[in-house]
Amino acid sequence: MNKVQLRRQLLEYRQSLPLETWRENSDRLCQHLQTLPLFQSARTILAYFSIRQEPDLQSLWAAKSTWDHRWGFPRCVGQDLTWHQWNVGDPLETGAYNILQPIATAPPLTAAEVDLILVPSVACDRRCYRLGYGGGFYDRLLADPQWASLPALGLIFEFAYLPTLPTDPWDIQLSGICTEKTFYFLNK
Repeated sequence: MNKVQLRRQLLEYRQSLPLETWRENSDRLCQHLQTLPLFQSARTILAYFSIRQEPDLQSLWAAKSTWDHRWGFPRCVGQDLTWHQWNVGDPLETGAYNILQPIATAPPLTAAEVDLILVPSVACDRRCYRLGYGGGFYDRLLADPQWASLPALGLIFEFAYLPTLPTDPWDIQLSGICTEKTFYFLNK
C-alpha cells in the first residue's frame, strides 16, 4: 500500500473512533507521556493542537504537574513551521489547514531553547519513521541542522503503530514513539 492509500485508511479509522474512546486514549497517552524522564526533564516542549482526532494533548498543559514546562506551538509560514510560546489563555487564531495556532506576535522560540518535540503523526513504524499528512513540514524541520539533534517523539494511538511504513529518502526517523499503551524508542 502506498502512503496516500495508507494515510486515507488510517485517518478514516481514527476519525471513526467513538469520541469517548478517543478521549480516553488521548488521556492515557498524556498520562503515559508524563511518566517519561525525557518529558519530565524538558523545560521547553513543542506540541500541537489536535485535528482529525489526533491524540489530544490539552490535559498536558492543563495539569499542575506540567506547569513548570514552557509550551511552544507551530505557525505555518509558507512551507515551514515557526514556533511560538503559548500559555493557557493566550489568544489563538485559525491558520493554515484550519489548525489553531498562536498569534503572530507571540514570542518566538528557537531550536536552542527547545528540549523536546511532540510530533503529530498518522502512523509510525518499528524503525521510528512516521507517516504525516503529506506536506513535509516536520521532515523539513527535523532535517534542519538546528533542529536535527533534538529529541522528537511521534504521538499515535496503538492501532497506528505498524511493522513498517513506506518511506522516501527525505523521511526523517524520530527518536521514539508514544502511544496510550507504551513507548517505542529508536535503537541506533
